[in-house]
Amino acid sequence: MSKALIVIDVQESFRVRPLWEAVGNPDIAVPVQRLVDAARAAGDLVVWVLHAEPGSGGPFDPESGHVRLVAGLEARDGEPILTKTSRNAFTTTSLQQLLTGRGVRDVTVCGIQTEQCVETTTRLAADYGYAVTFVTDATTTFPIAHRDAPAGRSVAELLADPRTLPVADVIARTEYALAGRFARVTTVRELTGS
Repeated sequence: MSKALIVIDVQESFRVRPLWEAVGNPDIAVPVQRLVDAARAAGDLVVWVLHAEPGSGGPFDPESGHVRLVAGLEARDGEPILTKTSRNAFTTTSLQQLLTGRGVRDVTVCGIQTEQCVETTTRLAADYGYAVTFVTDATTTFPIAHRDAPAGRSVAELLADPRTLPVADVIARTEYALAGRFARVTTVRELTGS
């Protein structure tokens, strides 16, 4: 086993936040499942990563009950589920030891949020020497408020602000930043042939 699919933060925590109505792809589980099916068929390791913020009282607090895979995704027996408390999937988990122990040298990444946890994991994986494939349409994210925008605005106010960076621009920026430097950027269709 020299390849692994790392599914990052495709969890209910995001779906219970008001910002979910502005997510780029609310059906993110569909392309992720296609990658999972392809990885399983190839005999590759599938690693599930969830983000937790213990004690926060929010949707990422394990006590909320939302730190679990979104409906429609399910880990099989033997597929590790790691819980992280940092932006990348390596720093606060045993991911690197797990991959090393399984002889993994190539990783494919997908999940939520494109420019945060998925991109950060991609960059760190590249720094650790893994060959990384970033499957752009199996990631999703949210519009980003301008740095000078006031905190606590509604989703409607965020979307109405012309300074807000739209989802398509966030994803494009991530693709530009990663391609040829940290990862091969591809799509589900290009990777799976379907």
